[in-house]
Amino acid sequence: MILNASSDACGTPDNVSESGDMCDASIPDLSSAILQTANGAVIRVHVQPKSRREQILGMHGDRIKLAVTEPPDKGKANEAVLRLIAAALHLAPSRVELLRGTTSRQKDLLVREFTVEDAKRLIAEVVKRGSP
Repeated sequence: MILNASSDACGTPDNVSESGDMCDASIPDLSSAILQTANGAVIRVHVQPKSRREQILGMHGDRIKLAVTEPPDKGKANEAVLRLIAAALHLAPSRVELLRGTTSRQKDLLVREFTVEDAKRLIAEVVKRGSP
């Protein structure tokens, strides 16, 4: 299941959370995809290589779905993933590291010295806007 910018993040028809707070339905819940570690934030992604354009699409299960234009050949798609996440977080690509998933669509990325809250906020802004 892909949750995109038009999906209801609150799960309620009136965009009101169970606690009574107003929810922005255009912002997906990224809690399962971004985790805090001692070294920084780990971002769990599902990658769609050879796409028409590079973008952060929203949620795919418990991961953030990314589309990159590069093919999965000789690390080209992995490099594009690192660049896309770095651009979304306003960081140099050298701050983003591939932890797991070199040859898989399921990848875990480490953003050194970065908080979960900042990562969630910046990625949610990109999803809402539609491009990094």
